[in-house]
Amino acid sequence: MIVNLNLQDKTIIVIGGGNEAQKRINSLLKQNCEIIVISDSINSDIKKLVKAKKIKFKKQKIQDGKFILKFKPYMIITTTNNKAINQKIISSAKRNKIIAYSSDSPDESDFSNPAIIDFENIIQIAIFTGGRSPAMSKKIKTNAEKIFKKIITKEDIAQIKIQKIARKLAKETIPTQTQRREYLHSIMVDNEIDQLIKDGQMKKAEKRASIILRNWK
Repeated sequence: MIVNLNLQDKTIIVIGGGNEAQKRINSLLKQNCEIIVISDSINSDIKKLVKAKKIKFKKQKIQDGKFILKFKPYMIITTTNNKAINQKIISSAKRNKIIAYSSDSPDESDFSNPAIIDFENIIQIAIFTGGRSPAMSKKIKTNAEKIFKKIITKEDIAQIKIQKIARKLAKETIPTQTQRREYLHSIMVDNEIDQLIKDGQMKKAEKRASIILRNWK
């Protein structure tokens, strides 16, 4: 089962400071979570993120998983080259009911990392092999991305943005979920909104969605 965890405002610990850690950090930066990197050294790109105050860094040599509870993390990701250390961290996290992932032991982790095709952090398409072959996930992602870029348009992205605003407004005025669904569908098929989106007039498209809501019965 593929799920999308809500990590907003959660504390995420990343163990390690190399390229694998950097990859995991980059995937977390869009999640509006607190990222703490713990390692005895970090690469230049991670240093830049620390300097920009996008993440926090604690210099520490990792020997076991005893340090975990001090930070009270929601999730811990370990990326060290030491399999024994990674195993200790995973075991400690599980004992304390903390979601854990080890880059060298996906079978023992609580989740796997799919290859993600991302459109403006609004549409994400996951290529997932259940941890069986990350290399094949990346290969398929590269091929699939060329196809999806032809299918998913800027207008689709704009419609999603309008739908988000409209859904919030509808919850305040339309009493039932069925009626809200009908209202949102009416926006999606509205020719005037469609044309305004194509013309790049997002504010007018949003206003049109509000007018439809005011007249909704």
